[in-house]
Amino acid sequence: MDIKPLQGITVIEIGHSVAAPFAGQILGDLGAEVIKVEKSKGDDARHWGPPFVDEASATFHALNRNKKSVVLDFRNVSDTQNLKKLIRQKADVVLQNMRPGQVQELGLDFESLRSDHEELIYCNIGAFGARGPLSQKAGYDPLMQAFSGIMSVVGEPGSEPVRVGPSIVDLGTGMWAAMGILSLLLSRKSTGKGGLVDVSLFETAATWMNMMSAHYLASGLLPKKNGSGQVGIVPYKAYATKDGHLVVTAGNNELFGKLATLMGHPEWLQDDRFKDNPSRVENASTLYALLDQLFLKKSNDQWIELLDAVGLPCAPVQDISQMLAHPQTLAMGLMQTVSSCSIPLMGLPISFNGTRPEILAASPSLASSNILDLIH
Repeated sequence: MDIKPLQGITVIEIGHSVAAPFAGQILGDLGAEVIKVEKSKGDDARHWGPPFVDEASATFHALNRNKKSVVLDFRNVSDTQNLKKLIRQKADVVLQNMRPGQVQELGLDFESLRSDHEELIYCNIGAFGARGPLSQKAGYDPLMQAFSGIMSVVGEPGSEPVRVGPSIVDLGTGMWAAMGILSLLLSRKSTGKGGLVDVSLFETAATWMNMMSAHYLASGLLPKKNGSGQVGIVPYKAYATKDGHLVVTAGNNELFGKLATLMGHPEWLQDDRFKDNPSRVENASTLYALLDQLFLKKSNDQWIELLDAVGLPCAPVQDISQMLAHPQTLAMGLMQTVSSCSIPLMGLPISFNGTRPEILAASPSLASSNILDLIH
């Protein structure tokens, strides 16, 4: 049975690009009616390609399913008044990531809207945050990966700054927005009142650096680039094999003992350089040089069979096609066929009572709905 916990909730998404649309998509997947407000040319993400499919970019389809689209000209007073009327009549939630100050200029900010809509839940998605010297600046995912320090720890030692490929800051901010909105929807049941949620790309990016911030504050040492490795845990990285790369994580003494024995070097367990994790971290270059040579002797599949047999966590480094075709991906039913979309779409990574929410509709064509038809 398909479960839609937000059925009956209406969300107005005044959003573009990635973070706000992803938040809106999460709420739509959970059953909310999501009305996406777009400019005449549409969300910029519609044009972020190639590749294009079904008259929009693949990126747009990945972020905007289960929504309706209305087009408004915010410079047109009548259009803006119609939007305000729609919010008063139908909206439980308004979600926006317009440029700083724009919603205030249009009278679409929380303070302006809540005066006659006490139950309204309003979510601002900003760049640097609601306060501070940079609060009025715009921002995008790569800027925040740079500003937060993420780029300083990504890549191989000595390499130029590298961005994490997926838009982890945008997508993460969308997740925090959805979480904040869900929290206020829950509290509204007892208080009868809505409220304001503020999230930002910078706060999300900084939060992804929480462990490395703690390491720095505890040691006074700046975290370094570790390639596929992990700060403070050794051995814990990817190794080249005969036919690819394999990540093996031996993050405690028991697992390291299994790895040393499997590799034919049980004497490592008595070696002072490798006797415990702090020792292995201190002598990481020595240990990794030994392991790198050994992993080259077999293929990924051969190593996986041996490592699985002794209970050592491992995973091959896969490309997208390998991940999508893997039996585990297929078994989980992550990819869903949508009747109105030429490509499968990745579903919400949550299941309720063993059932993943079904994607009911692909992303909307531009102006698929008329705002006047949505107003009573």
